[in-house]
Amino acid sequence: MTIPAEWTLAASAFNVTPEVVRAERSAPDLALTLVERGIATAIEIELGQMWRGFPDPPAAETTAFHDRLAAAGGRVSIVGVSIDEFARGRRRTDAERRAFLAPQLRAAASAGAAGVRLPIGQAGPLLAGLVPLLDELDLVLYEEAQGHQTPTDPGTAAAYDRIAELDTPRVRLLLDISMLMPALPVTYLEKLERGGLPADLVRRLRDEWRDPATHGAVIDVLRSGGVPGPVHTLYMNLLVRFGRSNVADLASVLPLLGALHLKFWDLDDADGRVSTPIREVGRALRATGFAGTLCSEWGGQEWLDDDPWEMTERHLALARTALAPA
Repeated sequence: MTIPAEWTLAASAFNVTPEVVRAERSAPDLALTLVERGIATAIEIELGQMWRGFPDPPAAETTAFHDRLAAAGGRVSIVGVSIDEFARGRRRTDAERRAFLAPQLRAAASAGAAGVRLPIGQAGPLLAGLVPLLDELDLVLYEEAQGHQTPTDPGTAAAYDRIAELDTPRVRLLLDISMLMPALPVTYLEKLERGGLPADLVRRLRDEWRDPATHGAVIDVLRSGGVPGPVHTLYMNLLVRFGRSNVADLASVLPLLGALHLKFWDLDDADGRVSTPIREVGRALRATGFAGTLCSEWGGQEWLDDDPWEMTERHLALARTALAPA
């Protein structure tokens, strides 16, 4: 069986970031390759990565990208946008924050996007006031939660409540399945081990990731100065980007859901650590009548040098299989 017609598998242009950094081709050209190679017809893009002039890129460039993408048989699903909280060393006022965000919304609409994405809670008190502009531009604003940002997390609980209170189809939730990791990526653990992380902690991370006590051990080693310098940045993923929740922990917010990121790090799925969260969230989505995009987003480029197109294509194939009902 196949996935429901209301679900769209998409690919993120973030996956080709190493090629963007290499700068042999422009970011729009590289994003377009995901469609040209037949990997996906719907793609997510990051506004700040795509065009000069951020947060207000030239309309001619965003429109030209829309036209090129459409000619190749593709479209933009969601555009990643952001709010720069500071200007010249001082915090922006809410009016200034809105003025920083508004041209990004117009650029996303010009590129043909169905929606834009912000980290959950970042819009804050601006959210309700943005609804008329979202109506005007025919956009949905997705607030993205990932890693440890569950509905019960004190830092994000109010943001979930705000989406529910607004009760508008113009503001929806986007969940990243990095929240649902049954185990850590094999290649990530290997990198930490080679980097000299204490063997006992590596063992706990490998065998006891979902044990709440493991989180305490992670913090203890960090505070003690026991994290080797070469893997210090990677180590912080344990506190920010990697979650240990179950789908049941998200049941209360699934009716708010408009999109998902099928975050993956590597494709070592011998024990189902990649496919199981996809399969479990697929079951939950069927029960709630979900309609929206499920986007392949590769986070492992931080420590892997694999071909991003091949990784994305293989991941989407794995996702199709996991999402199809048994």
